[in-house]
Amino acid sequence: MNAIIINPSPTDWSELTARPQIDSQNLEKTVLEIINTVKAQGDVAVKNYSLQFHGFAPESLWVTDEEIADSSKKIDKDLKKAILLAKKNIEKFHKHQFEKIKKIETSSGVVCWRKSVPVEKVGVYIPGGSAPLFSTLLMLAIPAQIAGCKNILVTTPANMNGNVNDVVLFVASILGIKNIYKGGGAQAIAAMAYGTQTVEKVDKIFGPGNQYVTCAKKLVNIEGVTIDMLAGPSEVAIYADNTCIPEFVAADLLSQAEHGGDSQVVLVAANEEIIENVISGIHQQLPLLERKETIEKSFLNRRFVVIENTEDAFAFLNNYAPEHLIIASENAEELAEKVQNAGSVFLGNFSPESAGDYASGTNHSLPTNGLAKTYSGVSVDSFVKKITFQKLSTKGIKNIGKAIEEMAAAEGLAAHKNAVSIRLKKIKDGKI
Repeated sequence: MNAIIINPSPTDWSELTARPQIDSQNLEKTVLEIINTVKAQGDVAVKNYSLQFHGFAPESLWVTDEEIADSSKKIDKDLKKAILLAKKNIEKFHKHQFEKIKKIETSSGVVCWRKSVPVEKVGVYIPGGSAPLFSTLLMLAIPAQIAGCKNILVTTPANMNGNVNDVVLFVASILGIKNIYKGGGAQAIAAMAYGTQTVEKVDKIFGPGNQYVTCAKKLVNIEGVTIDMLAGPSEVAIYADNTCIPEFVAADLLSQAEHGGDSQVVLVAANEEIIENVISGIHQQLPLLERKETIEKSFLNRRFVVIENTEDAFAFLNNYAPEHLIIASENAEELAEKVQNAGSVFLGNFSPESAGDYASGTNHSLPTNGLAKTYSGVSVDSFVKKITFQKLSTKGIKNIGKAIEEMAAAEGLAAHKNAVSIRLKKIKDGKI
């Protein structure tokens, strides 16, 4: 582990909050070739890349109704119960995000309003790999359904036996999703972005993934395909003061680090003793964890920082803008008022980041890599576009018409002015 950093100068914060970097130039070249091949060859390319990268080329990309139905028989009843609890909480939280129409009369006779209209076709990517993220399907499909999206399409890798993870299919079944396709990686993103013989082209793509998936989303976005966000490796920052429980902090750092070797954990503590106690907890817990090697690799990117002044500590954390922020303190709600930049915040000693990942109800699809300074996590809003409307009566156009004429003339847009003037004249002449 690296040394503990004590009260760093703000001039060093940028270096301390830097994320792990990858060779993006070679990556983009590889991913662009995959995208262009899928564009040209459709299903054949997706199958060939599945064979190359995942060891299996499916006969058909579409997951059958029978495969979805069979999955339910293979799921432990306690896991089913847990998933249904998470589903209930996610639905409950997200249902309150839907915006009702409010008509506002800005001037007498001028009424304006905004309406949320769902994106018609959304594509959801669910990673397979070593940890199939069935929870992500809950997090993405539920707000899409609440928003009213007509067509939700899912792509996810099949294993070497040609089967999609049973729990992913079980979640799809309880959500009523039938358009599921066997495809992973950049080729799956390309299939949803441009369509194939089997996979329908979508309007917006959601979902996390490895560097190839993220790069593919970036490249198709450049070509005009809408995406949720460019989510990089997962990350957590924890603020801990003397009221924290060090073994809980250690557990939270370890839980985040097991996502992948490129994940990052940051601990900001009020004093050095807290960090020493947390490190002791890490040494006790780490040997008991299955993904020990992944965690150790991730910990190469970790930052353990002592910042004694609370204001400075939160200024540092806001500069970092973490995906997840845990405030391990009995005064967490008060300290939370200092948070300016974070994807999702977990308050107190009994709010692990795992709660948001699975079952508290909030969404775990969150901005990473400092994007929390300007981006929000996925919500119902992510699946709608906001269309504005306005209706002017004769009284309304008379009330604001002169102002429009003056402003249009000042910008040298005579036709804009005329569009108002012609109406005002008709009204004045009594011809309407």
